[in-house]
Amino acid sequence: MRLVLAEDHALLRAGLIQLLESTGFTILHAVDNAPALSAALLDPAAEAAVLDVRLPPTQTDEGLRAAIAVREARPGFPVMVLSQYVEQLYARELLASGAGAVGYLLKDRVADVAEFVDGVRRVAAGGTVLDPEVVATVMARQREEPLERLTPREREVLGLMAEGRSNAAIAGHLHVTDKAVAKHINSIFTKLDLPIGEDDHRRVRAVLTYLRV
Repeated sequence: MRLVLAEDHALLRAGLIQLLESTGFTILHAVDNAPALSAALLDPAAEAAVLDVRLPPTQTDEGLRAAIAVREARPGFPVMVLSQYVEQLYARELLASGAGAVGYLLKDRVADVAEFVDGVRRVAAGGTVLDPEVVATVMARQREEPLERLTPREREVLGLMAEGRSNAAIAGHLHVTDKAVAKHINSIFTKLDLPIGEDDHRRVRAVLTYLRV
Protein backbone atom coordinates (compact mmCIF):
# COMPACT_ATOMS: atom_id res chain seq x y z
CA MET A 1 0.00 0.00 0.00
CA ARG A 2 1.27 3.46 -0.95
CA LEU A 3 1.25 5.97 1.89
CA VAL A 4 1.60 9.69 2.40
CA LEU A 5 3.56 10.41 5.58
CA ALA A 6 3.52 13.82 7.29
CA GLU A 7 5.82 14.43 10.28
CA ASP A 8 7.86 17.58 10.90
CA HIS A 9 10.46 16.04 13.24
CA ALA A 10 13.21 14.75 10.96
CA LEU A 11 14.36 11.85 13.13
CA LEU A 12 10.85 10.55 13.76
CA ARG A 13 9.99 10.95 10.09
CA ALA A 14 13.08 8.95 9.09
CA GLY A 15 12.23 6.29 11.67
CA LEU A 16 8.64 6.02 10.45
CA ILE A 17 9.78 5.70 6.85
CA GLN A 18 12.14 2.86 7.75
CA LEU A 19 9.57 1.15 9.96
CA LEU A 20 6.69 1.32 7.50
CA GLU A 21 8.75 0.34 4.47
CA SER A 22 10.28 -2.60 6.35
CA THR A 23 6.77 -3.90 7.09
CA GLY A 24 5.48 -3.84 3.54
CA PHE A 25 4.26 -0.29 2.97
CA THR A 26 5.54 2.07 0.27
CA ILE A 27 6.12 5.70 1.27
CA LEU A 28 4.92 7.61 -1.76
CA HIS A 29 5.52 11.04 -0.21
CA ALA A 30 7.16 12.03 3.10
CA VAL A 31 6.58 15.69 3.97
CA ASP A 32 7.18 18.01 6.91
CA ASN A 33 4.69 20.88 6.46
CA ALA A 34 1.06 21.58 5.64
CA PRO A 35 1.44 22.95 2.08
CA ALA A 36 3.53 19.96 1.03
CA LEU A 37 1.00 17.62 2.64
CA SER A 38 -1.91 19.19 0.76
CA ALA A 39 -0.03 18.69 -2.50
CA ALA A 40 0.91 15.09 -1.65
CA LEU A 41 -2.67 14.15 -0.85
CA LEU A 42 -3.71 15.25 -4.34
CA ASP A 43 -1.66 12.41 -5.82
CA PRO A 44 -4.21 9.84 -7.07
CA ALA A 45 -1.66 7.09 -6.44
CA ALA A 46 -1.85 7.70 -2.67
CA GLU A 47 -3.87 4.98 -0.95
CA ALA A 48 -3.67 6.05 2.71
CA ALA A 49 -1.97 8.58 4.98
CA VAL A 50 -0.18 8.69 8.32
CA LEU A 51 -0.25 12.26 9.62
CA ASP A 52 0.93 14.29 12.58
CA VAL A 53 -1.88 16.50 13.95
CA ARG A 54 0.37 19.56 14.29
CA LEU A 55 2.51 20.70 11.36
CA PRO A 56 4.27 23.89 10.28
CA PRO A 57 3.60 26.68 9.64
CA THR A 58 1.43 27.21 12.75
CA GLN A 59 1.83 23.90 14.62
CA THR A 60 -1.87 23.86 15.50
CA ASP A 61 -4.18 21.56 13.54
CA GLU A 62 -2.85 21.46 9.97
CA GLY A 63 -2.63 17.68 9.88
CA LEU A 64 -6.17 17.29 11.12
CA ARG A 65 -7.54 19.77 8.61
CA ALA A 66 -5.74 17.94 5.82
CA ALA A 67 -7.16 14.61 7.03
CA ILE A 68 -10.71 15.94 7.07
CA ALA A 69 -10.28 17.61 3.67
CA VAL A 70 -8.96 14.50 1.94
CA ARG A 71 -11.76 12.38 3.40
CA GLU A 72 -14.30 14.88 2.09
CA ALA A 73 -12.69 14.76 -1.36
CA ARG A 74 -12.12 10.99 -1.25
CA PRO A 75 -14.73 9.40 1.06
CA GLY A 76 -13.32 6.48 3.01
CA PHE A 77 -9.69 7.46 2.36
CA PRO A 78 -7.74 5.77 5.20
CA VAL A 79 -6.04 8.18 7.60
CA MET A 80 -4.02 7.40 10.71
CA VAL A 81 -3.43 10.51 12.84
CA LEU A 82 -0.61 10.72 15.35
CA SER A 83 -0.59 13.18 18.25
CA GLN A 84 1.79 14.00 21.07
CA TYR A 85 -1.09 14.48 23.52
CA VAL A 86 -4.71 13.41 23.87
CA GLU A 87 -6.84 16.03 22.16
CA GLN A 88 -10.48 15.08 22.38
CA LEU A 89 -11.80 17.43 19.73
CA TYR A 90 -9.44 16.02 17.11
CA ALA A 91 -10.61 12.47 17.74
CA ARG A 92 -14.25 13.54 17.58
CA GLU A 93 -13.80 15.44 14.31
CA LEU A 94 -12.14 12.45 12.67
CA LEU A 95 -14.86 10.07 13.78
CA ALA A 96 -17.77 12.42 13.00
CA SER A 97 -18.62 10.86 9.63
CA GLY A 98 -18.79 7.34 11.03
CA ALA A 99 -17.22 6.10 7.79
CA GLY A 100 -14.36 4.14 9.36
CA ALA A 101 -10.83 3.87 7.97
CA VAL A 102 -9.58 6.31 10.60
CA GLY A 103 -7.16 6.03 13.48
CA TYR A 104 -5.93 8.26 16.30
CA LEU A 105 -2.84 7.12 18.21
CA LEU A 106 -0.48 8.83 20.59
CA LYS A 107 3.09 8.97 19.28
CA ASP A 108 4.25 6.86 22.21
CA ARG A 109 2.51 3.91 20.57
CA VAL A 110 5.00 4.00 17.70
CA ALA A 111 7.54 2.49 20.11
CA ASP A 112 5.44 -0.67 20.11
CA VAL A 113 6.18 -1.56 16.51
CA ALA A 114 3.75 -4.46 16.25
CA GLU A 115 0.86 -2.46 17.72
CA PHE A 116 1.53 0.56 15.54
CA VAL A 117 1.89 -1.38 12.29
CA ASP A 118 -1.20 -3.43 13.10
CA GLY A 119 -3.11 -0.18 13.69
CA VAL A 120 -2.05 1.25 10.32
CA ARG A 121 -3.05 -1.98 8.59
CA ARG A 122 -6.45 -2.03 10.29
CA VAL A 123 -7.13 1.56 9.27
CA ALA A 124 -5.99 0.84 5.71
CA ALA A 125 -8.46 -2.06 5.64
CA GLY A 126 -11.33 0.22 6.65
CA GLY A 127 -11.25 -0.23 10.42
CA THR A 128 -11.18 2.30 13.25
CA VAL A 129 -8.30 2.47 15.73
CA LEU A 130 -8.44 4.65 18.85
CA ASP A 131 -5.71 4.94 21.43
CA PRO A 132 -6.94 3.65 24.85
CA GLU A 133 -5.83 6.91 26.46
CA VAL A 134 -7.96 8.85 23.98
CA VAL A 135 -11.01 6.77 24.87
CA ALA A 136 -10.39 7.21 28.61
CA THR A 137 -9.93 10.96 28.24
CA VAL A 138 -13.06 11.39 26.14
CA MET A 139 -15.12 9.53 28.72
CA ALA A 140 -13.62 11.50 31.62
CA ARG A 141 -14.10 14.88 29.97
CA GLN A 142 -17.75 14.17 29.32
CA ARG A 143 -18.18 14.50 33.08
CA GLU A 144 -16.21 17.76 33.43
CA GLU A 145 -17.39 21.34 33.33
CA PRO A 146 -15.78 22.76 30.17
CA LEU A 147 -13.85 25.57 31.88
CA GLU A 148 -12.33 23.15 34.38
CA ARG A 149 -10.20 21.83 31.53
CA LEU A 150 -8.40 25.16 31.09
CA THR A 151 -5.12 26.08 32.74
CA PRO A 152 -4.99 29.30 34.80
CA ARG A 153 -3.24 31.07 31.92
CA GLU A 154 -5.86 29.88 29.44
CA ARG A 155 -8.60 31.17 31.74
CA GLU A 156 -6.80 34.51 31.86
CA VAL A 157 -6.58 34.65 28.07
CA LEU A 158 -10.26 33.73 27.74
CA GLY A 159 -11.19 36.46 30.22
CA LEU A 160 -9.31 39.01 28.11
CA MET A 161 -11.03 37.66 24.99
CA ALA A 162 -14.36 38.24 26.75
CA GLU A 163 -13.34 41.87 27.21
CA GLY A 164 -13.15 42.14 23.44
CA ARG A 165 -9.35 42.37 23.22
CA SER A 166 -7.51 41.33 20.08
CA ASN A 167 -4.68 38.81 20.10
CA ALA A 168 -2.16 41.66 19.92
CA ALA A 169 -3.80 43.44 22.84
CA ILE A 170 -3.83 40.23 24.90
CA ALA A 171 -0.14 39.68 24.10
CA GLY A 172 0.68 43.22 25.21
CA HIS A 173 -1.28 42.86 28.45
CA LEU A 174 0.37 39.54 29.34
CA HIS A 175 3.82 40.52 28.05
CA VAL A 176 4.01 37.50 25.75
CA THR A 177 4.27 37.06 21.98
CA ASP A 178 1.34 37.01 19.58
CA LYS A 179 2.33 33.42 18.73
CA ALA A 180 2.02 32.42 22.41
CA VAL A 181 -1.46 33.96 22.57
CA ALA A 182 -2.51 32.14 19.39
CA LYS A 183 -1.30 28.86 20.89
CA HIS A 184 -3.31 29.47 24.08
CA ILE A 185 -6.43 30.33 22.08
CA ASN A 186 -6.11 27.21 19.94
CA SER A 187 -5.81 25.15 23.12
CA ILE A 188 -8.92 26.87 24.52
CA PHE A 189 -10.88 25.99 21.37
CA THR A 190 -9.76 22.37 21.65
CA LYS A 191 -10.53 22.02 25.36
CA LEU A 192 -13.96 23.62 24.99
CA ASP A 193 -14.79 21.16 22.17
CA LEU A 194 -15.44 23.92 19.64
CA PRO A 195 -15.65 22.43 16.13
CA ILE A 196 -13.15 23.41 13.51
CA GLY A 197 -14.36 26.39 11.50
CA GLU A 198 -13.91 30.13 11.31
CA ASP A 199 -11.81 31.31 14.25
CA ASP A 200 -14.00 34.39 14.73
CA HIS A 201 -17.03 32.15 15.25
CA ARG A 202 -15.15 29.88 17.66
CA ARG A 203 -13.93 32.95 19.52
CA VAL A 204 -17.49 34.10 20.11
CA ARG A 205 -18.57 30.64 21.26
CA ALA A 206 -15.61 30.42 23.65
CA VAL A 207 -16.54 33.77 25.18
CA LEU A 208 -20.18 32.70 25.53
CA THR A 209 -19.02 29.58 27.40
CA TYR A 210 -16.96 31.80 29.69
CA LEU A 211 -19.84 34.20 30.35
CA ARG A 212 -22.29 31.39 31.18
CA VAL A 213 -20.23 30.39 34.24
